[in-house]
Amino acid sequence: MKKILILGLFLTAFALPDRVLGQSDYPTLSEIDSRLNNLASNANAELITLVQTEGGKDIQALKVGTGNTDEKPAIAVVGGVEGFHVLSVELALQFAEKLVNEHADALENTTFFIFPNMSPDAYQQYHASLKYQRRGNAMSMDHDRDGEKGENGYTDLNGDGFITWMRVENSLGDYLVSEEDDRVLVKADPSKGESGSYSVYMESKDDDEDGKFAEDLTEGVGFNKSLTYKFPVFEPLAGDIAASPVETRAMLDFLFEQWNIFAFVTFSPANNLSSPLKHNASEARKRVVASILAEDQNLNKLVSDKYNEIVSQKPYNQSNQGTDGDFFQWAYFHFGRLSFSTPGYWTPEFGGKSNAEANYLAWADSLGWEDSFVPWTEIDHPDFPGQKVEVGGIKPFLMVNPPFEKVEEIASEHTDFILALAEMQPKLELHNVKVEDLGNGLSRVSADLYNNSPLPTHSELGERSRWLRKIRVDMDVDEDRLISGSPISTLDVLGAFEKTSMSWVVRGKGNVSLKVGAPHVGFISETINL
Repeated sequence: MKKILILGLFLTAFALPDRVLGQSDYPTLSEIDSRLNNLASNANAELITLVQTEGGKDIQALKVGTGNTDEKPAIAVVGGVEGFHVLSVELALQFAEKLVNEHADALENTTFFIFPNMSPDAYQQYHASLKYQRRGNAMSMDHDRDGEKGENGYTDLNGDGFITWMRVENSLGDYLVSEEDDRVLVKADPSKGESGSYSVYMESKDDDEDGKFAEDLTEGVGFNKSLTYKFPVFEPLAGDIAASPVETRAMLDFLFEQWNIFAFVTFSPANNLSSPLKHNASEARKRVVASILAEDQNLNKLVSDKYNEIVSQKPYNQSNQGTDGDFFQWAYFHFGRLSFSTPGYWTPEFGGKSNAEANYLAWADSLGWEDSFVPWTEIDHPDFPGQKVEVGGIKPFLMVNPPFEKVEEIASEHTDFILALAEMQPKLELHNVKVEDLGNGLSRVSADLYNNSPLPTHSELGERSRWLRKIRVDMDVDEDRLISGSPISTLDVLGAFEKTSMSWVVRGKGNVSLKVGAPHVGFISETINL
């Protein structure tokens, strides 16, 4: 399999000069930088450094397009909103590489913004000597609010270089051994007469002697908990105030100047692509809107159907449709754009297991992956004298990130989906442009404005928020010649495959110009001879 992969990469080397030949694992930060710089050497790409994190890592955006890029509808592709989701960074990178090297024709009508890695401080933990699923950046934080910062993080109790779990025998515990796999612990269900026999913690010690474990991590704020929509106040990894990390603020400052973005595709644990969001009328009526709006639900379903048509893998036990303070929800509820998110990958359903960990282990066992699980091993724990404490569990990163050899296929399918989304973007057209002689030197100019797209020009929430710019219609003619009709008018929204008629009465002969559009739907113009 590896020989085939390497041969395929060799054969496409001239089409994909920035791909690391023979790469067998997710890239390091320096490899990401190298690939981005390679992409930026393309005439159609511009690499923009937004800011440096507290850890000194660059937050970068790649702008890809041709011509007047700011007057074309744009799609923003975002990776690395969660530092442990290393797949998301690679998917964003490979999309950029495929776009530049294989799909330059897509740039004729669409601009793309790619944010490959919003959590570089956390991402680097994947390649560190101590591996754990880190979310926070390098900010110094007092997560448990006891006046001391980062005083009780993880501890590698068995010295294997991984932070997994520790289970403590406890007759009053909340967990018991799963019937599906004795390596897995599940929460006891008292309604079924179950009682727990273990307490479960992340691998750690009670360094600050407050009776809690790993509650004051040595990492800072998680990007995907720092956004303004439903900001999770006082929760660990969220920060003291919304958008407090420099990388969060820099990205929002950048986005609020990009009027032409009509949709986001975020690679994150949230998922409204294989499984679209559902409208809840009572939640949608709240002061802080907490549900996708009715018309936008239909748009989500339309795009979800396209996603499921293109992406072959189907989700297993996947129902995460967003968490408080995350980027995916911010892009819709606070930015008013169409916002789509997918993890990009799920462990395949295997063996009829209802528990996600049991399902993963059954699948891994079938492939002969003997090193995916750290066997439960008894240790002496200073905080549990006289109690049996064991460390073990599935190794970090494995359940959310596939083996690297599978990423090429995943990236290809998601590239096809994003390009298909671009094909669905709003498309303004002028039809039936007519000039009628009314006599006495007067002419009536009329035209139909048509949106030749299955998507409306504005999401329902975007129209309500008044943040998306309206469609502007400009009739460029001297004011004293315009007898009827406005030289400048606006439209709130033009629905899918909808048209509206416009007309003006103009005095005199010569040319007049008609320009219609908005940054997120593009601009069209026509010169009309009277």
